[in-house]
Amino acid sequence: MSKQKRTAALATAAALAGSAVLMAAPAARAEVVDVNYSCKTPIGDKSAVSPIDIKGVKSGSGYKITMSWQKGVSSSPVELGKGAMNPSATIKLGGADSGTMNVTGPANQEAIPANTPIKINDLTGTYTPKKTGKVSFTAGVLTIKALGTTTTCTPTNSPGPSLSLDVTAAGGGGGGGGTPSGGGSGAELPQTGPVDSAVALGTLGATVFLSGAAGVLWLTRRKRV
Repeated sequence: MSKQKRTAALATAAALAGSAVLMAAPAARAEVVDVNYSCKTPIGDKSAVSPIDIKGVKSGSGYKITMSWQKGVSSSPVELGKGAMNPSATIKLGGADSGTMNVTGPANQEAIPANTPIKINDLTGTYTPKKTGKVSFTAGVLTIKALGTTTTCTPTNSPGPSLSLDVTAAGGGGGGGGTPSGGGSGAELPQTGPVDSAVALGTLGATVFLSGAAGVLWLTRRKRV
């Protein structure tokens, strides 16, 4: 093999190896998780199982988090007219962050017949990371308000996270627990919906350390003889 061909082959192998490293270490993971809800309703206790999907899309300095129910939960003994039912929910944060974030959504756009499972519209909220690291998002308590009553549905099967993101806090905050404020940061997102992503790359050789938006450049100065 000629020197030129050998060089080209080595360059191709290096490029493929770099791609393999990036693919082998995904920055995000998402999956649909079955959640067993126990609901306290005005007419007694009810239960239902619904697959829950949580997506994250980069939005400004944080993420827009969307929580989706694939099956209806609870029901009403009377018809709920258009706009009569208002849902909201919490999402539990884990990993580098802790606590909960809130997601809300619009009232029902169509009437819900009596004694039929209530389909929850997608609920959304904004999460801005306070710490750098992997943050998990797990279905929490669902609240349904309708006709002056409140129904509370709580997961009873300790569901696993529906979404995990590698996030970077603004200003380079370190890993560890934090407080919720609403969705994740400049990290690669799962392909569960339209997603923007940014991959942090390490650089070999001379290093410039940035601190905050302006950054501080440390230089070694030669001593005067």
